[in-house]
Amino acid sequence: MEKNILSFLLFTSILKIALAQDTVKQERTNFHFQQTIITQYKLPFDAPYTGKNSLLPTAETQSSITTTLFGGTRLWKGAEAYFNPELSGGAGLSQTLGIAGFPNGETFRVGGVQNKIYIARLFLKQTFEWGKEKDTVEDDLNQLAGLKSKRYFSFSVGKFGMADFFDNNNFSHDPRTQFMNWALMDNAAWDYPANTRGYVLGLYTEMGQPTWTLRFAFTMVTTVPNQSVWDAKIGKANTQTIEFEKRYTIDGQKGTLRILTFLNNGKFGNYREAIAQNPTAPNVDTTQAYGRHKYGFGINADQSLTKDFGVFAKASYNDGHTETWFFTEIDRSFTFGGVLKGTSWKRADDETGLAFIVNGLSADHKDYLAAGGYGFLIGDGKLNYSPEMIAEFYYKINVYQKKFWLTPDYQFILHPAYNADRGPVNVFGARAHVEF
Repeated sequence: MEKNILSFLLFTSILKIALAQDTVKQERTNFHFQQTIITQYKLPFDAPYTGKNSLLPTAETQSSITTTLFGGTRLWKGAEAYFNPELSGGAGLSQTLGIAGFPNGETFRVGGVQNKIYIARLFLKQTFEWGKEKDTVEDDLNQLAGLKSKRYFSFSVGKFGMADFFDNNNFSHDPRTQFMNWALMDNAAWDYPANTRGYVLGLYTEMGQPTWTLRFAFTMVTTVPNQSVWDAKIGKANTQTIEFEKRYTIDGQKGTLRILTFLNNGKFGNYREAIAQNPTAPNVDTTQAYGRHKYGFGINADQSLTKDFGVFAKASYNDGHTETWFFTEIDRSFTFGGVLKGTSWKRADDETGLAFIVNGLSADHKDYLAAGGYGFLIGDGKLNYSPEMIAEFYYKINVYQKKFWLTPDYQFILHPAYNADRGPVNVFGARAHVEF
């Protein structure tokens, strides 16, 4: 295994050198690689009853793995193409069921533990620039090094992840390098469009200015919640997402505020109608009909307080009338936390983070679960409702030249799946991440 990794590292390094241009001003082609392995263990916990979508109350260990190749190239003036084949496998605790703010952001509801290879991203990007002010763009994942105007308009079309473009946060966005919990990756009440692997087909546009950016995406919708077949009736099944990002400084320290709003349209089920049809065992899928909508918003802010310490906060809401379709069963969420680099203890490339999460449900969603209904992620058969509350702490260790990191992690989960009758849950984890 070690020989294979070293051989692959050597091969990609030589290929990268051979294909790159001599000057950083216009990198022609780049290649990157990442692999992330997360293992999590939960202690047994008290649970007077367990439903078909419950977190199992017994002790349990599960692991996940993702491996991604990132390739990018320039085609013509302003045009770039990106291709990312990916392998993923393993499973989340209890088959990724029973917690709305699930503790492993690398695991989705894939329905199996076998390793699968698929195309994660394949998209074309075209950029139009004007003005003399320039930014230096560093070589990175799906990003070619060069100079870029601070005033531009770009559009991308193809397959991508919404989190590639929207709802970024300097301290809480990437489960491969930062906090691992789902509710800390993005605004948790944003039911962001994706298939079961987290990717979507659509169009993305971006208008950039020196201190602000405006983004818009129009994407397709799957035919079944959290699955991978796309609905061909695009006029009836689609999503629109808009985000405004404002960048600023306070006492010389960078900060960012992002405001996001979304509208999902499709053949969705309605919680209240499901209860009316069957008050003792409602099934929201039996009420699916075109013409249904889910709308909501998110606010997302990060602020550096010193060169080594920064804080963040996010708040999000959706109407909660129609069933969750893409991400996770959260209708209201508030998260906040901070990240500290290890400079003061002479480990400048290490970092530690602490964050807190409060998730909630709409009245319709709550009543549906209390009546014995099930979503695709949670459902204990009945519900003694209380907000789901989570704390996460991690320490990321730079093992080798900012290419290999190890991260111990702990999460405390109170009222898993909003049920005060079950838990609390203690989850211990470890993450190994390689990137170059």
